[in-house]
Amino acid sequence: MSQIITIGKGNFALNLRLPKLGMPEILSFGSGATAPDALFDIERSSRINGMDIAVPSSVLLPTGGMGFFGWPAMSGHRQGRDFTLQFGSWAVESSGNKTILHGLDTIAKIDLSITLTEHASGLISMSTTLTNRGEAGYQLDRCMAATFAVPAGETELTSFTGMWGREFQTRKETLGNGVWSQESRRGRTSHDRFPMISVENAGRRFGVTLGWSGNHQIVIDRTDDGQRLIHMGELFEPGEVILGAGETYQSPVAYAGPDTEAFHAFVRSELLDWPDGKMSPRPVTLNTWEGNYFDHKMVSLKAQATAAAEIGIERFVLDDGWFGKRDDDTTSLGDWDIDARKYPEGLKPLVDHVTGLGMQFGIWFEPEMINPVSELYKKHPDWALQIDGRPLLQSRTQLVLDLTRKGVSDYLFSKINAVLANHAVSYIKWDMNRDLTHAGGADGKAKTSAQTRAVYALMDRVRAAHPTVEIESCASGGGRIDFGALARTHRIWTSDGTDALERLEIQRGASLFVPPEILGSHISASPNHQTGRRHTLAFRALVAMAYHMGVELNPLELTTVERAELKLYIETYKRLRGLLHAPGTNFRMEPVDGRYVWGAASKDKIVVIVAQGPQMVGEQPAPLKLPESITKLGGTWTITNTLPAKPEFIRISEGQKKLLSGNISFELSSVGLAGLPLPMLKPESALLLELEPAKGGKTNG
Repeated sequence: MSQIITIGKGNFALNLRLPKLGMPEILSFGSGATAPDALFDIERSSRINGMDIAVPSSVLLPTGGMGFFGWPAMSGHRQGRDFTLQFGSWAVESSGNKTILHGLDTIAKIDLSITLTEHASGLISMSTTLTNRGEAGYQLDRCMAATFAVPAGETELTSFTGMWGREFQTRKETLGNGVWSQESRRGRTSHDRFPMISVENAGRRFGVTLGWSGNHQIVIDRTDDGQRLIHMGELFEPGEVILGAGETYQSPVAYAGPDTEAFHAFVRSELLDWPDGKMSPRPVTLNTWEGNYFDHKMVSLKAQATAAAEIGIERFVLDDGWFGKRDDDTTSLGDWDIDARKYPEGLKPLVDHVTGLGMQFGIWFEPEMINPVSELYKKHPDWALQIDGRPLLQSRTQLVLDLTRKGVSDYLFSKINAVLANHAVSYIKWDMNRDLTHAGGADGKAKTSAQTRAVYALMDRVRAAHPTVEIESCASGGGRIDFGALARTHRIWTSDGTDALERLEIQRGASLFVPPEILGSHISASPNHQTGRRHTLAFRALVAMAYHMGVELNPLELTTVERAELKLYIETYKRLRGLLHAPGTNFRMEPVDGRYVWGAASKDKIVVIVAQGPQMVGEQPAPLKLPESITKLGGTWTITNTLPAKPEFIRISEGQKKLLSGNISFELSSVGLAGLPLPMLKPESALLLELEPAKGGKTNG
């Protein structure tokens, strides 16, 4: 009988059969493990005018040209020859939770390794390594990182679209008979085509994502017998990857998991690399961008830091505008020297003031970019990515530095290192504000893939030199949110859109794959700087509460009442973040009639945040039924605290008043059966509930 390989445990495993010739056959995926059986070796005959030999269609990384007529996950050629690949002679190497399948194509002289890893969180990851053993160069046109299988039957796909300021907009569709494809050619993860999808089929649901920050491709192909194959990998520009003799291409890593909880557990336990090996409580952050923009005045910034410390803020981040002659966004990117006009004594007086108040100090960089109006560009115009004879297309008056050149990478590291080595910096906001175009290097060849790897290398170099410094991944907001970036950073700036109403959907979508404490969510000014909407401080604060909460305004512009209210919400965040950010406690519910619900639960406390987005259509909201993962905690509970003090209800009954004031205790099982009869909230308002086990037993209202 054929050799059977099983990756994963429980009800989320990948079962493979290794043939003598051809790609590993997927026996099942997303179900339990299987044992060898004679059934698996029975060849299937095709139609009368089909192939005379059995050609399995549900395989890992299918190759074309030898009887497989679907979408090939690998393709390439050697100057037009060796365009067909067929691997065999499979060998298995196992070590711990990792299994590597080694296959050979002795005709094309190509070696292939597929690395499969089962993670404690329940995820399965996959990546490919392809090596040219021939003497002539091999042009690799496509090499997917992974293939995951979906059984036959109606399949619903959930994907994300969006734009700047409106990332992670969820879209659902039923897959048809043709090929479904998503490609991003922006040179970064993008705001509109995230490499994250989930599928639901016959009551079974799972998600897949690609850990890569550059161009990517996701293709879902339907096989002849109705199954579907999900392929994920890097998208190459023409001629971008040509392997010389003995050279190897290493794909990014793709991940599959049964649910959101498994992805969160993986990010928390394996992907994130924290200073000292453990996440510290996520500090309340003041970011100076929307409060100051480019107007940096030392006296004002110190006063803002003092005001921030007084209301409980723990980290002060100096955003864009501290370097070069940066008075607007048209100049000085690349000139990473402290602006002596704004900071005649350097940054140290501000850093010392901030740290003297007991706060961490953070600073903004955009290392990958250069303005044509800069000292660096005057000296090194050739350092920008460009193609001879083509226009230098600007975006946000920026060009992109070619980080694949050692001189460029060394220059950037020296500038970043100088700031970090000479100041008590705990945090970098690493920004990246434009897509890649004409991404050519000095040799005239496409550099998008190499540029992504060079960015990773620079981040890794900074991390190695300054291991206690945390990094936030920002790319004009959410343009680089993926597991490749997260392996090197500690926080994501979820979106430049700080409008709390917009953030409801943005944060809900992002949190399907990323745990909430990694998603930066700031309380911004009213009216909002992007949309002009006016929201209460309570609404803005509660929408940010369960995530990595921060402030994006000038605290000196707050009234005395506003400052006291903001201080209350910051104190509440600090009191609750241990629960809100604890592994395995989070929950989120699908919005119903404009009502969003999320929070966290343990045996000692349940925190529920309810936010009403648009106007509710129903005459009255349905009672709030909490998920089974919470109600199974059981026992008698009471609402012990609500925020704001005066919620914006449209109407409230006497019984609801008693419930919210803690005068009625209830069985948690009843919350799953009948639900909490909460009052209707006004549009664009929110409510926080704290529930605790009742001390005096059950009472009736």
